[in-house]
Amino acid sequence: MLPAVLHPWIAIAVVLAVFLILQLRRSVPLDLLFLGGVLVVALAGILTPAQALAGFSNPAVLAIGGLLALTAGLKKCGMLDWIGQKLLGNVDSESTALWRLALALVSSSAFLLNTALVAMMAPVVAKWCRNKRVSPSRLLMPVSYFAILGGVCTLIGTTTTLVINAQLYEAHEAQINHVQSLDQAALGLSGDDGQQLVRQREVAAKLEPMSLFELGAVGLPCAIVGSIFVVLVGPRLLPDRSDLVHQLDDHRREYMVEVRVQFSCKLIGKTIKDAGLRNLPGLFLIEIDRGGEVITPVSPNEVLQAEDRLVFAGVVETIVDLEKIPGLIPAADDFYVNDPQSRRARHLTEVVLSRTSPLIRSTLREANFRERYNAAVVAVHRNGERITTKMGDINLRSGDTLLLQTNIDFEARWRNSPDFYLVSSVADSEPLTHEKLPIAVVIFVGMLLWLIVGSFFGNGQSWTSPAVVILVAVAGFLVTRCMKMNDARRAIDVQLLVTIACAIGLGSALEYSGAAKMVADTMVGQVGLHPWLLLIVVYILTAVLTEMITNTAVAALMFPIALNVALAADLSPRPFIIAISLAASLAFITPIGYQTNLMVMGPGGYRPSDFVRMGFPLSVLVGATAIILIPFIWHF
Repeated sequence: MLPAVLHPWIAIAVVLAVFLILQLRRSVPLDLLFLGGVLVVALAGILTPAQALAGFSNPAVLAIGGLLALTAGLKKCGMLDWIGQKLLGNVDSESTALWRLALALVSSSAFLLNTALVAMMAPVVAKWCRNKRVSPSRLLMPVSYFAILGGVCTLIGTTTTLVINAQLYEAHEAQINHVQSLDQAALGLSGDDGQQLVRQREVAAKLEPMSLFELGAVGLPCAIVGSIFVVLVGPRLLPDRSDLVHQLDDHRREYMVEVRVQFSCKLIGKTIKDAGLRNLPGLFLIEIDRGGEVITPVSPNEVLQAEDRLVFAGVVETIVDLEKIPGLIPAADDFYVNDPQSRRARHLTEVVLSRTSPLIRSTLREANFRERYNAAVVAVHRNGERITTKMGDINLRSGDTLLLQTNIDFEARWRNSPDFYLVSSVADSEPLTHEKLPIAVVIFVGMLLWLIVGSFFGNGQSWTSPAVVILVAVAGFLVTRCMKMNDARRAIDVQLLVTIACAIGLGSALEYSGAAKMVADTMVGQVGLHPWLLLIVVYILTAVLTEMITNTAVAALMFPIALNVALAADLSPRPFIIAISLAASLAFITPIGYQTNLMVMGPGGYRPSDFVRMGFPLSVLVGATAIILIPFIWHF
């Protein structure tokens, strides 16, 4: 164990080393790097093992994991399709799409983790762009920015505020214990001792955890100002690049799929346009067979009727979307599984017929595909050749690719069969549980109401803890089968949670070693005691560091520094805590500054310079808004 006098310098050196390695070696796993930093400070004796690993039991980490699972459950219930249809279903212009995205994303990201929301909305926006021949580079960056802006309107909108709030709770408890010890020691005393006790009580009051909407007092104005900038000025700064996916559409496999409209289908009585069947990118409606009468070309105003047979040509990704519409079933299989409960055990699989397949030269009807393989043929592709024969009458050939609805174990059972050259599962083809959507919405709204009530009666009891409330909602999703346990597990980003937990540990090392106080005293000595200047420096330092590494890590590291700056200058810590909450959450300038920026970089075809051109003026604008408003709402 090293001498205590070296502990502050070791803690600072470890944090700086983490920063430098992140800039010089981008390939290093983020969670591994922060875990290594925590182990170093633990081995140096700065933290006990319990202190070093306390982040893994931090309520913020549990709440973030719960929100990721909760959002996955809403996606599984069909919220993605519903939002996409309602939001962009009848939009034709880029400007209208921007306004709608701003209103929808800012409001919804206030209550859903913005990373999970962007993961849900990016495919919806990309599909709309392909359909309307708009470059995704015009909309995907705004999607990320709107989600970031909305995330600062409530406590649960972003992981950053959850991390800071958990640290606030710990600091508040520590300060209460300190006040109680001073209270006992100062009984019967007056003068300086009494004034110190009063001051410590005031500090304890300023360290109370944030309520659900407290941050929104300044976060909402920032979101409004930032959104107006993105909508009005953004189109002049955003690049206009052709969609790489759209360029490759001609080279992707085109299937022929024939579906039958069941009597239970909700699309009956709607026109082709209103049913959304002309807004599916990469899918072309060739004809409608209505009782033997063939309707082609198909007008967008054609009204769907029961037992219509719709013949499409399209790519597998869009056929997956088509297959998820209740009431549309493959016309070639009268026993196609369409019951929601049964379909959950089935998904889509692609197979390529081999030369030795017993299906060669047979039609789908003659092949008895259902009896032979316990699978239903959804669509057929033939080497770039447009198939004009009806599905059931197609004579199968070697090399034909079939899209099948199969059991989950189909791939394992038939992977090595001589009947097929290739057997491959189709990603994201599991059916959505549309019938569970009302239950999921009730649970989610109940969670929000619970959080609101708890924020007004937050007295440290377990029922008011956001982590407890969120995990109860997740349990509700699982009990009511809105999602499976495997879905919840897959949704939880382990790397993100480990990084946050370890960043909290490094923040504790800065606090316990005295490094945070040393940095704060130096900052106050250089800047002076002017509260506005200190607030600006803390905000800018947090914002710059956030653009260099992950936002949650910066929040955990800056919290003890901001707290000690306030205490060293004899100021209220609340404005400084709010400042780092916003600065660490509003990262627009670099792709690595915020996870949502990275998520849209590839699909949007962005370069780092695109984020600088668009994000720098946006960061200056919302930063100025925050710095001006914070002291008026939370006095120094």
